[in-house]
Order: sequence, then C-alpha cells, then structure tokens
Amino acid sequence: MAHSSLIRTILNLQLWILIGCQLLPLALAESNPGNQKERLDWFQDLGFGLFIHWGVDSQIGSVISHSLVGASEEYADSFFEELPKTFKPGRFDPDAWARLAKVSGIRYLVFTTKHHSGFTMFETATTEFGVMNTPFARDVTRELVEAFRAQGIAIGFYFSPDDFHFLYRQGVLISRRRPEAQPVNNSPLMKHNQEQVRELLSNYGAVDILFFDGPAEGLLDLSWSLRPDVVVTRGAMKTPEIAPSTDQRLPDLSDIEPWEACFTMGTSWQYKPTNEVYRTGSEWIELLVETRAKGGNMLLNVGPTPEGEIPEQQEDILREIGLWLFVNGEAIYGVRPWVRSNEGNIWFTRKRGTNTVFAILVTDSWNFGERKDFVLTSVAAGPETGVSVLGQSDQVLEYQPDVVPQTRWRQAQDGLHISVVRAQRLYNDRTWPNPVVLKITDARPPDH
Repeated sequence: MAHSSLIRTILNLQLWILIGCQLLPLALAESNPGNQKERLDWFQDLGFGLFIHWGVDSQIGSVISHSLVGASEEYADSFFEELPKTFKPGRFDPDAWARLAKVSGIRYLVFTTKHHSGFTMFETATTEFGVMNTPFARDVTRELVEAFRAQGIAIGFYFSPDDFHFLYRQGVLISRRRPEAQPVNNSPLMKHNQEQVRELLSNYGAVDILFFDGPAEGLLDLSWSLRPDVVVTRGAMKTPEIAPSTDQRLPDLSDIEPWEACFTMGTSWQYKPTNEVYRTGSEWIELLVETRAKGGNMLLNVGPTPEGEIPEQQEDILREIGLWLFVNGEAIYGVRPWVRSNEGNIWFTRKRGTNTVFAILVTDSWNFGERKDFVLTSVAAGPETGVSVLGQSDQVLEYQPDVVPQTRWRQAQDGLHISVVRAQRLYNDRTWPNPVVLKITDARPPDH
C-alpha cells in the first residue's frame, strides 16, 4: 500500500512538472511581450522611412530640446513660457508633406510627438506645454496621421521618455542621465509618460511603429498591451544613430534581423536656418543602398521650418531619391541581404523568398547609350537565369533605331560576366550620376 502511494506521488509530481513546463513558455510570453515575427518581416520589407523632427524651438533654429541641458534659469523660463506664444506655422500643409513622401518612395513615417523638451505635438490632457496651447492650436499629429495614412504610408510615433518641462515644474535639474531625472527613479514622470503613451496608442487609430528615444522601461509592455502588433524600433532593436558629428557612414553591421539606421539630412535633426550643409542626393541613394544590402532600414530625417514647410534643399534631395526609387524600388523594398553584401562598389540585395538577386552598380557618371562590362564573383547563373536592367526594356535606344541595347551575360569560371547599356534617358543632359540596377533571376551562390 505504501509502495502504491509512493508511485502515485511520483506520477503526480511528474504530471505537475510536465504541466508546468508547458505553461511556463505561455507565462513568459504573457509577461515578456515583444515584436511579433510577422510584423518584423513587414517592417523589414518597408526599407525606407521618413523621420520628422519638429517642435516649438524650431522657431529659434537651435538643436532640438538639448539646449535646455545646462541652460540658465532665464533661458529655461523663456523657452517654456515664451516660445509657445509665437508658434503658428501658417504654411503647414500635411497633405503636401504626405504627397512629397509618397513620390519620394517613403514607406513609413516616424513623427516626433514629444521630444525631450516635453512639448507635445498632439492633443493631451497631461500638460499645458503643447501645441494645443499655442496660437496654432491644432493637433499636428492627428493631421499628419490622416494625411500620411491616406497615401498608404505606415504610421510611426517618436516619443521621448525624458521630459525637461516636467522636471522644470518639479524643480529637478534638467538632465538626461542624473538618476532623479530618469523615469524609472521618478514615479510621477513615469506615470506622466505612461498616460501620454496611452493617449497616443488609443486616440489615433492603428499605430504601426514606436520609437522610444530614451529609457523604455515601463513603456514597452504598456505599448504591446495596447497595440500587440506595434513594432518598437528604438527600445527593442538595433537603431544605430549616424550622428551628424561623424562622417555619417554606416557601421560594419550586416544582419538578417531587422535594424534601422537613423540619419540627419544635414548636421541637425531640427530645422537649422544657417550654417547648414547637406550631402548630395547621390550620396543618400548610395547610403540607402548600403543600408538595405546590410539588412537594415533607412530612416532619413527632415526638419520643417517654423512656418511648416520642408526646406527646399531637403525637398530636392527627397525628390532625387524618389526618382531613383521610382525606377529601382524593386531592389530596395521587400528584400534581404545576399550571401555577400558587396563587391567593392557593387551592392547586392535579394528579393525575399526568391532566387532573384539585384546587383546595384554604384559607378561614376554613366552616359546615355554607353555600354559597360562587369564581372560578379558572388553571384552565379542557373539554367533559367535572366539578367535585365531595372526601368528599361533593353530594346530601344532613343534616336538610334539601328542600336539594340540588349543586356548580355555568360557564366565563366572566374564569375558571371555581364555587359550593360544604359538605355533610359532620365536626365535631359543624358548623364546619370546614380546607381544602375541589374535584376538577376535564378541566381545562386557561386559554390551552390
């Protein structure tokens, strides 16, 4: 009898261990929500996003928010009390912004709903330091959400857990690193942030992306509980910030997991009316190509003027990128890294779930009608391989009816030999400074 009782006890213990092992992953999943795999795939397919830094201090052309750290009491008083009284962007047209983004090839928006200063660009019940208490008195965030959503662009919100105005009202020294300034050690600030995140995720329909620029403790789980399918970038994935104080080159980072590179278009995140310099459109296209070849997304920033317009230089750059993507977007959207990211100035992407590889040829200016030859060592042809140039038919060269600009290729022991004519006139002067893209179907690694 005692022996039977012992056996039953052991069996019951084994049963409870088995049940516990089955339930533990469920419990962990509930207590540790995160980015959903299918949503990460969706995000990685997007490829190219528009970052918008805009706030009340765009009026004075300073660095956004950071000028408050180490500022005098008089400066802080003027910032918090006087700047809101003059914020009235009379030329703000959210539909124009959204149309520009659409033709520029933008697939998702990340807008600064609240930067470190604490100034809210959305309607909120948590503070009076926001856009609704300015002469403008319009919910900028709502208007942008509606305009960009109408263009089919995914919606993302930047949110800073740091809040200098809240610290100012508390009498806490404005800082981003001192313990008492951090939400995890400042329970009223944590509650303030949580209520604002709750507003953002409850009042604007489906929010696709969140970017937490600061400590995300206390906000991640809340966000996923409100919007389980929201993709959190900064705070939950690699988001290298290519700071304007460097030469803005990408890190040596290639990964099959999603990551996002954040670039300023000039030397400042926010509008900088003077002493500003920009890279050329060609340089931005090449950085986008490199980012995608390494498995990342590019989030490229603009800083609107205090009147609500995208600066002309920034708009021109976006339109140059947009023309290139209009022709070559297939090599940028819905792609993953190839077995090798590049051979010198030739970069590779692969269409997700296929054997189609894109070879993106970053060369010097390529004249209309000129033929160039390339040898690829990291891509091999298969029995059904085809090679074409994105955007062109390979059948006609304008004003030269006797020329057939056909792309030619052959597999040799030393690599895949490809001969290409640039036969599409995209600029009136017949030169083209930006990459030409080859589409190679039925491609395989050379040792396959």
